[in-house]
Amino acid sequence: MNDILYDVLAQWKSGIDDHDPHRVAALFTKDAIFQGLHPYGVGRDAVAEYYDSQPIGLSAQYKLLETRQLADDIVLGYLAVDFTFTDRPTLPVNLFVILRRTDDGWLISHYQVSRL
Repeated sequence: MNDILYDVLAQWKSGIDDHDPHRVAALFTKDAIFQGLHPYGVGRDAVAEYYDSQPIGLSAQYKLLETRQLADDIVLGYLAVDFTFTDRPTLPVNLFVILRRTDDGWLISHYQVSRL
């Protein structure tokens, strides 16, 4: 279960660090509920739009705090994430994700950020 989360999250981090919003969005289901620090959106287009609006140089460092296997095809992860910027202080947040096994592999179906 942790391997699943670490694999998807490593790809998520890489896409953010490279400022590649479409690569990040590809890690989400087509109907994913996405709640960053702006109003929520649904689907990959909302995810891509959100990450495209983020500044160049944004980077994510995370620590997986809790995991739960809710079903054979559903995994929950709770993380502490520090988003770092080139021109402002680090933003620490909590992140809650639900991954679902699909025909395309494990994808994020729910993403919820909250400020500390």
